[in-house]
Amino acid sequence: MSPADAPQPEPAVPALSHLDDVRDAVEPYPDRPRPQRVLVAEGARVVVFAFDAGQELREHTAAFPVLLQALTGHLQVTADGRTVDLEPGGVVHMTTRLPHAVRAVEPSRLMLTMLDPAAR
Repeated sequence: MSPADAPQPEPAVPALSHLDDVRDAVEPYPDRPRPQRVLVAEGARVVVFAFDAGQELREHTAAFPVLLQALTGHLQVTADGRTVDLEPGGVVHMTTRLPHAVRAVEPSRLMLTMLDPAAR
C-alpha cells in the first residue's frame, strides 16, 4: 500500500471556537428574516437571523433542543401557550419538536443555537 492509499486521520475538531461579534453577520431580506450560519462546532450549530420590524418566522419545530438569544432589538417568541418578550440579554430554551414562532417588534438580530450532538 502506498502512502497515498493509507487511511487518513480525520481532521481534529477544534477544542475552542471563537467569533468576535455576530451581531452584524447578516442583513434581513426585504420580505422575510434572513438566516446566516455562523458556527458549527462539537455539539452545536449557531445561526444568526436578521429581522426587520414585523417580520416573523411562522410556527415551526426544531429537531434538537434550542437556545434563542436576542442580540439586538425586541422579539416575541410564542411557544407552549405563552408569548415572551426577548430583548438583548434574554435567553429562551425550548425542547425538541416544540412548536414555536418568532416575530420582530423592531429591527432585531436573533442568535439560534441548536444543541445537536452530531454537529462537528
